[in-house]
Amino acid sequence: MARVLFINGGSEGHINPTIGVVQELISRGEEVVYFAVEDFRERIEKTGATVRTFDGQKFIKAFIAGGRNYLTERINGLLHTADTVIPSVLEQIEEEHFDYIIHDSMFGCGFLLAQILKLPAISSCTSFAQKKEDFDQMLEYLSKKIPAETAAVIHDEYQRLTGAVMEKYGVDIRSPYEVFCNPAPLTIVYTTRAFQPSGEEFDQSYKFVGPSISSPATKDNIDLAAIKGKSPIYISLGTVFNQAIDFYQLCFKAFGNTEHTVIMSIGEKVQLADLGEIPQNFIVKNYVPQTEVLKHTKLFITHGGMNSTNEALYYGVPLIVIPQGADQPIIGGQVAKIGAGITLQMQSLTANQLREAADHVLNEPSFHQAIATIREVFQKSGGSRQAAAEIFEFKNQYDI
Repeated sequence: MARVLFINGGSEGHINPTIGVVQELISRGEEVVYFAVEDFRERIEKTGATVRTFDGQKFIKAFIAGGRNYLTERINGLLHTADTVIPSVLEQIEEEHFDYIIHDSMFGCGFLLAQILKLPAISSCTSFAQKKEDFDQMLEYLSKKIPAETAAVIHDEYQRLTGAVMEKYGVDIRSPYEVFCNPAPLTIVYTTRAFQPSGEEFDQSYKFVGPSISSPATKDNIDLAAIKGKSPIYISLGTVFNQAIDFYQLCFKAFGNTEHTVIMSIGEKVQLADLGEIPQNFIVKNYVPQTEVLKHTKLFITHGGMNSTNEALYYGVPLIVIPQGADQPIIGGQVAKIGAGITLQMQSLTANQLREAADHVLNEPSFHQAIATIREVFQKSGGSRQAAAEIFEFKNQYDI
């Protein structure tokens, strides 16, 4: 069968949906060489893929060097990562043959590597997909909010960086969209058209396969048998925006010593001792097996990351989304739009508001009707198996 080069420089949210896809490809005879940062080696190796790495610290340093305040700065940051990713990948695959490349839709310079290696390319999109015209409009709108002198400096840096990358690697960069969104002839999107904003407007080069769910190993386990039948509330702010001691304590005030069993995941950077007295009806862990917990959950209070939201919808769990950043406000808006939950704002949130919101979502039949409908759509969408099927159809088109 074919040899696949997989490029992904992202975080948990960018890696996790690809795990099941890689497993499916390997089960169908493909040989996968997967580039990522060292932190994900063990998880990826368990799929049967060959793992190679580039320097994660240099990658992050390069990305941050572009600036953090504006989208245009983040585009420059991605251009900065080219000299971290591209030479490392090319050196490690020298004289090797690959039949096609799958790359992340944001991190890893996939669009550029596909050009350099002259390989048919597939984009792995772990958030909502973006068409060029929509991205350009968003970029124009956001750019108007940048002070003129700052915008000029950022623009000059973009011109310098694109010129340097194009000259050094012999590639074309025609727009910021290509840098930020890494377009390809085929884009695998890990949600459904029904949940994607304006999903009906995307052409058939976008394949909405639904959530690709796998169960990552966790350092903490909970007794799942103890929560079966208790229908707990589950609270998590994911793996990035989770240093929120005040919020966790607010949750204690909202739900402590109530009839609810509450499971709360706080991540690795917050210690249990930092939280003070934990109510008896709370189970608090640094990590929990999220997909397993969601199977028993009646309400998910979440930051609204794409993976977490997709998993909740897949298992039919209504949500309260409290966006922390990135694309989470858009995701929360879609959750509210389809009637699967509501959004709240962290800045003004009180314990009473959170408790009342939870009671509203739990007791209003319309939320449960909407979540039942979307759950059926998500579970029929195919996930990693459908992604592999679309990739094999792509191979047929390119005679691979």
